[in-house]
Amino acid sequence: MLSKIISRGGPAAGYLVIRYLKSVTLLAAIPISLLLGWVIPGATAGLVRLANSERYRAAKYLGLPQAEELPPALPRQPGDVVTLFRDKSFKRSLRCLLMPVVMIPELLVAVIAVVGAPSAVLGMLLWKLDPGNFSLMGLGVDSWLEALTLGPLQIGASLWFLGRVAPALARGHARTVLRALAPSEEQLETAKLEQRVEELTKSRAGAVDSHGAELRRIERDLHDGTQAQLVSLAMRIGIAKQTMADDPEKAAKLLDDARDGAEQAMTELRGVLRTMYPPILADRGLAGAVSALAARCPLPVELRIGELGEVPAAVEAAAYFVVAESLTNITKHSAAGHVDIQLERRGSELYLAVTDDGIGGARVSEQSDLLGRGSGLHGMLHRVQAIDGHMELNSPIGGPTTVEVILPCR
Repeated sequence: MLSKIISRGGPAAGYLVIRYLKSVTLLAAIPISLLLGWVIPGATAGLVRLANSERYRAAKYLGLPQAEELPPALPRQPGDVVTLFRDKSFKRSLRCLLMPVVMIPELLVAVIAVVGAPSAVLGMLLWKLDPGNFSLMGLGVDSWLEALTLGPLQIGASLWFLGRVAPALARGHARTVLRALAPSEEQLETAKLEQRVEELTKSRAGAVDSHGAELRRIERDLHDGTQAQLVSLAMRIGIAKQTMADDPEKAAKLLDDARDGAEQAMTELRGVLRTMYPPILADRGLAGAVSALAARCPLPVELRIGELGEVPAAVEAAAYFVVAESLTNITKHSAAGHVDIQLERRGSELYLAVTDDGIGGARVSEQSDLLGRGSGLHGMLHRVQAIDGHMELNSPIGGPTTVEVILPCR
């Protein structure tokens, strides 16, 4: 019974004491804030942060999910009163100034709850040392009768405050904070839109970077491979034309070499085009293309493909390259013995998960680590974000590693 009272009342009393200390600090800062807050932008921004801190503590005490925060104070120049009074977060956080009003009652309840019982025990045991100067229930103790009567009453009152009053007061305070300092629906909607704009801006920047890198790769492949083959082909045909009359046999051999070079150039060109949009997607669809990737993987692959419906070409290409890059990474770096691929349609989204039982420790980074890992995952992330998708990597040390991708099909 006592442990239950302490477990309920201890956190409540601690919450109330911390609120008291914050209230005292705020009370001391109010005069300066009222005089200089309009001049110093940091003062008003600090009040908004205090409001968010109070909401966080209140939600944590009540065991609720993390509360929605007030958006940060609007940026403004010193003395910019117009922006200050347009700032909805600042105006909502002004309600924090009511905290000092309740600090004395809350502290009184917390002190009675925490100190009442121990002081009663000491008073009952030590009143004889100084009769009349030890008090129980607010009364001086001059006899054992008073000590043994008032002491248990004070202990009972203290435990009642600890087990009932303090938790009720703390819950009431926390709920009031959550309601009074909550951002408005308009603020929440605006904050969500701003966050969405920021995400799209980052996604667009990543898509531009990824597109630029892809163009440079294609240009490099064409320059180093196909273009060199075509130049060599043109030279052989030119030499064959010059030697046709004098040495037909040599010219025929040069033309044979040119034909082989043309076939090789066509093969390399098809390889470059395959990296842009794999022909197998057009021939067999996403399910068939992923099945072909799984069949070519040197590791055992368990493939689970649900109903996919109609998938846009860009989404098909992104999903295909995620599977291809994932299987390449697993084969090279994971030391895995088994791979599981799940691909299915979930409403208006395509869900893809690639899991291996390898050593884990994979991370998304722009530069490869010493083992050559990381940059491929970074490219996958950019490719997914470019079509407004979401990728989640879970790879603890020791494994398993799971790459989850959600791609919109709208």
